[in-house]
Amino acid sequence: MFKPLFPLSLLLGCLSFLLTMLLHSPGQWGAVSQAQPAQGVPAGGYTVVVEIIAQQVYARFPDLPKGNDYRRQSDGSPDPENTLISRMIRYHRDIKKRPTRYRFDWRLTLADYLDANEQMEPERYPGFSTLQETPLDGDRQLIAQLNREQRQALVDFLAEIYRPQTSVNGGESGAGNQEEDSQSPTPAVTTPNQPGLSQPGDAQLLMP
Repeated sequence: MFKPLFPLSLLLGCLSFLLTMLLHSPGQWGAVSQAQPAQGVPAGGYTVVVEIIAQQVYARFPDLPKGNDYRRQSDGSPDPENTLISRMIRYHRDIKKRPTRYRFDWRLTLADYLDANEQMEPERYPGFSTLQETPLDGDRQLIAQLNREQRQALVDFLAEIYRPQTSVNGGESGAGNQEEDSQSPTPAVTTPNQPGLSQPGDAQLLMP
């Protein structure tokens, strides 16, 4: 009769110990599985916010070109939510790291599109790695087609969307609002078909 090298009780004890270690100790696999959802959630929410703001802009300015006729690199399908405004917001906020509450910073971004400020790099522009065709040249042409009043109205509306709202009793007006108000008065937001109020320095940053 075959006699085992190790007693059966010893083998069972070793197996029980290994199972206990795998189930209760935070090993590398457990750390990776817990980190994956945390990495995906912020990115998804980030994208949704940009698209919602872009939809608000297009609802306010229905004549604004969408520039959403590009196709995805992955499968060649249309990407209608990838619009001129969503890309401009990502360029302004994620690539250039500019504040979103101030009209002056949005004017700098428009000046980039008009080749009047900082040089734009196609390989860093939103959509370069996800769309079949780099949208930078097309977006610059669309921005150049807008007149000065339309660009100013777009700047005003974007800054208004991102600016924190003042509370009813006026006790929660942020320092950012006071800084913005001290730099320049807030003009009325107009549609692209209605002229907006010009601001000091617009002639240099938003040349037609």
